[in-house]
Amino acid sequence: MAGVMAVLWAGALILVATSVKVVADNIGVNWGTMTSHPLHPRIVVQLLKDNGFEKVKLFDSDPWMVGYLAGTGIEVMLGIPNDQLEFLSQDYGNAKDWVKENCTSHLRKGGVNIKYVAVGNEPFLTSYKGRFLKTTFPALKNIQKALNEAGLGNKIKAVVPQNADVYESKSDKPSDGVFRRDVKAVMAQIVRFLKENGTPFVVNIYPFISLTMNSKFPSDFAFFDGGHPIQDDNVQYNNVFEANFDTLIYALKDLGTPNLTILVGEVGWPTDGHKKANKNSAKKFYDGLFKVLASKKGTPLRPGEMDVYLFGLFDEDTKSIEPGNFERHWGIFDFDGKPKFTMDISGKGGDKHLVAAKGVKYLPKQWCVLESYASNQDLIGQQTGWACARSDCTALQDGASCSNLDPDRTVSYAFNSYYQMNNQDEDACDFEGLATVVSKDPSTMSCRFNTQIKVDGATRLSFAQGAVAAISSSLTLFFLL
Repeated sequence: MAGVMAVLWAGALILVATSVKVVADNIGVNWGTMTSHPLHPRIVVQLLKDNGFEKVKLFDSDPWMVGYLAGTGIEVMLGIPNDQLEFLSQDYGNAKDWVKENCTSHLRKGGVNIKYVAVGNEPFLTSYKGRFLKTTFPALKNIQKALNEAGLGNKIKAVVPQNADVYESKSDKPSDGVFRRDVKAVMAQIVRFLKENGTPFVVNIYPFISLTMNSKFPSDFAFFDGGHPIQDDNVQYNNVFEANFDTLIYALKDLGTPNLTILVGEVGWPTDGHKKANKNSAKKFYDGLFKVLASKKGTPLRPGEMDVYLFGLFDEDTKSIEPGNFERHWGIFDFDGKPKFTMDISGKGGDKHLVAAKGVKYLPKQWCVLESYASNQDLIGQQTGWACARSDCTALQDGASCSNLDPDRTVSYAFNSYYQMNNQDEDACDFEGLATVVSKDPSTMSCRFNTQIKVDGATRLSFAQGAVAAISSSLTLFFLL
């Protein structure tokens, strides 16, 4: 009887272990840190483990942050920012030092499971106007050479995450896919190098961008509902994600490397800052994506399992809004690690909330709002614009979650955003005598007035360089008032 019970108990354990495995092995997540109040890496790593994420992609290689991934088994893609490409391309010794400091140092027994080094991030974006065209490939070669000489070349591969704008199709059909003329020569060098080293091509695909950049783009084609298909000879494409992926394959074929392994380095849907960026649309997109990934059907040109990294883990309130106000709202979790909506990551009907971050501490429950009886009313517009230029007012933009606030509450949102970003400092809620601190939450059903999280000195110091604010001083709200 005891033996039977032991077998049943073991079977129960297996069943439990299977039931909590929600995230498939081919799904990772991007962990960005362009935020004024980053969560402690210990909390983030626990969140990754609690939700079953076994792959994470970073945008730098902060040793303090990376160190918390040691012993977890989580597969890591380290990042090298674009502003380091010239330094790494100029001198091979610089690349050797980088590998020693950021890879070798983490590979002790029970260390960090580093799989890739991302050399730059979307360095050939058209908006960069060729700035990194001459330094990316030399930096890539130097990093891979340094990895090889350190005896790590078989374990760690150097890659270059590219935005999907590096290739195009004049007919909008995948079969006409080619790399952009201005980058084609260097892309030919890169893809041949990737092939020689058994390294994947990493591409970031954003159906949301396709939808918002073209007013005539069919909305349902950005999702996975099968509407407005594209017919390419005898192949039908029912969504832009698969069509975009196969356009890349044709572009690779044009350069003689059609069989390169492809990783999708970023894919997701923002939840605010734009009329098409909301939680309902994000959930719809992810549900469709996860079903496609779970089916393992791949694309018409590349059947089988696809490897993707979701973008991203958290909202980032100091990210550049040059591409759009939605840029600060890509997280599947809010800034404080709370899940935004239910997700069926398994793609098999297991729709549920992800596990929230644990151990998060908040500043007091108080908010900075417009003082209704304040004098100097003529300064409201100027002070509101000043606050927004130094904080995050992207949720106030047309069609966003807080765009329907009345004028007074709109001003309060701007004041509170600045107040919270500055750790509720008393001087951060003055605004020429226009503001006051209250203990009653001014949030509405659709618009959340945040209270920020507490960030200890060590966390703030470590993330200071990576979270340099890229806040546009041109973001004002005169048109809203």
